[in-house]
Amino acid sequence: KSMQKTLVIFKPSSIQRGLVGEIISRFEKKGLQIIGIKMINLSDEMLNVHYAHLSDKPFFGRIKRSMQSSPVIVMAVKGFDVVRVVRKMTGNTNGRESEPGTIRGDYSISMQENIIHTSDSEGNAAIELKRFFNEDELYDFPQILGSVIYSDEEK
Repeated sequence: KSMQKTLVIFKPSSIQRGLVGEIISRFEKKGLQIIGIKMINLSDEMLNVHYAHLSDKPFFGRIKRSMQSSPVIVMAVKGFDVVRVVRKMTGNTNGRESEPGTIRGDYSISMQENIIHTSDSEGNAAIELKRFFNEDELYDFPQILGSVIYSDEEK
């Protein structure tokens, strides 16, 4: 494993409920580095591409309506084995099935209104980061606390 980048989308359910700061704080306290963040409106085109794997499902329209009910915040995060770490922190897609202590386990009781989206693989993280960020919106800078977050072998 090595340093990776991944995407987090704060869905309207987290924006409307005022959970963004608390969730960002969890990632920061874990030792992950925020390398890009912005608020955007998701267009039909973006959602059709992002959720293409669900486009034939009967609930596809409902997902799109939910994701367009307010702006979202997209965030790029960097860290050692970050894709797996962020997924583990996020919990099961269904908030009712998520373990307490995970983001969804603590803040969601819904399958759809499940607070955040996170990339599910390193390959998808790269694709999704390009979908939502231009190259000049992602920053590469030293993590000053890196020496107390990672061992020399992990950097």
